Amino acid sequence: MAEPLLRMTLIGKRFPGVQALDDAGLEVLPGEIHALLGENGAGKSTLIKILSGAQQPDTGTIEFGGQMVTMASPHDAQRRGIVTIYQEFTLAPNMTIAENVFIGREPGPGVFVNWRKMAAETRAITARLGLELRPMSIVRELRVAEQQMVEIARALSMKSRLIVMDEPTSALSSSEVEKLFRIVRDLKAQGLSIIFVTHRLEEVMQVCDRYTVLRDGRLVGSGSIADATIDGIIRLIVGRQVSALFAHREETDVGDVVLKVDGLFRRGNAQDQNASVLADVSLEVRRGEIVGIAGLVGAGRTEMARAVFGADPFDSGRVLIEGREVHIRSPQDAIRHGIGLVPEDRKQQALFLALAVRTNLSMASHMKILHWGMFIDEEAERAMVEEYRKKLNIRMASPEQLIASLSGGNQQKVTLARWLALGPKVLIVDEPTRGIDIGAKVEVHNLLFELARSGIAVIAISSELHEVLAISDRIVTMREGRVTGEIKREDANEEILMSMMTLSAKAA
Repeated sequence: MAEPLLRMTLIGKRFPGVQALDDAGLEVLPGEIHALLGENGAGKSTLIKILSGAQQPDTGTIEFGGQMVTMASPHDAQRRGIVTIYQEFTLAPNMTIAENVFIGREPGPGVFVNWRKMAAETRAITARLGLELRPMSIVRELRVAEQQMVEIARALSMKSRLIVMDEPTSALSSSEVEKLFRIVRDLKAQGLSIIFVTHRLEEVMQVCDRYTVLRDGRLVGSGSIADATIDGIIRLIVGRQVSALFAHREETDVGDVVLKVDGLFRRGNAQDQNASVLADVSLEVRRGEIVGIAGLVGAGRTEMARAVFGADPFDSGRVLIEGREVHIRSPQDAIRHGIGLVPEDRKQQALFLALAVRTNLSMASHMKILHWGMFIDEEAERAMVEEYRKKLNIRMASPEQLIASLSGGNQQKVTLARWLALGPKVLIVDEPTRGIDIGAKVEVHNLLFELARSGIAVIAISSELHEVLAISDRIVTMREGRVTGEIKREDANEEILMSMMTLSAKAA
């Protein structure tokens, strides 16, 4: 076996009250795709931040290219050829592709930028990736997959030897994932090494060469993908036998219709003001029922959820709660009528990262815990947080811990607890398990089942068809802003759903 390009040995890192890493390690060979695996909170992010120079280890050593090194800063790591592409992109949305690729390193004499040279070099890099993107296009106008390619192009412009990809497929469609895999394999063929951080084990088996598993901040296993099985890797990740990646919904009795969406229509988006974002969308959800919404990226699932919740306007159509039409012009209206939304991007749209767990959990229920109608009853608030900490098994040091420091699965539990405490009639969850680990997925699914058993009508939007099949009573498919079909869970499989999702809008 070749000498490792990267060797991290006995890495330790402690934060107040938390031992994030304890004798952790990682070895990456030249020209390989290496999976870094583990539950949320296992130490993956801390290890990557140490490698990228964003944090300093308390103990341990790093060798890169056969030399002992210290990553004093992200710039230092980049200078050595280590570039990290984080799950939350670091692009400047109002700048061009070329400006983002060469930001801070623009070619040209002195303070002047040679725009022609910058555009030409950007075009050469994107061609290397097999992309047809105009260098002077504005980044905010690109699709998520295209923005990710800009991040990769920027990494290549830095003459990288090692690229770290943090959850690179979490927001991509299946066709976009295949395109990314082709690019990753091409980069490997060109001699680059790639660390692939993901929770999707089927993708690990498909694209990676070797793997490393962290658990509770420790290195617990590594090896060749060719010699591994998904079940074996799961046992390493969670430390116990896991018979399935998802919980399964048992047969349940459902009640009367709680939410009815009738003929929802919305025209216009950032790219095309005449585009039909939603076109005659109609569906209903009953008390105690979980309705799954399936569709490819751009199908209008999130747009439908945001319109029902009042986060985005719609041009025509009706929303009825328990048979009565309600007028929703804002999220406050939706909450008042008993509708809650757990959005797709919890960090940008659901959580206040600079605030404590306590505040994030209780904020939707402040009217329930006011003292004298004016002040928050802190004792009642603490009791509420403690109740849902136990009920949802939220792992946190204390209610005053910043929510930004929790794992993704625990952040999602806090978001769900916020609505559970409020007691909505309808709860819409958009990508409920995106970016969280296997064990936390099962916990979130069981929580959705518990919400339905309590009488809440649940809409669950997911890009993962096996998740939709596992948790839903009924499944509605969408394409191009239209509903293309509806099917009972017991009559559905992935092939049938894919066929329904890819029906032309005219055929629907």
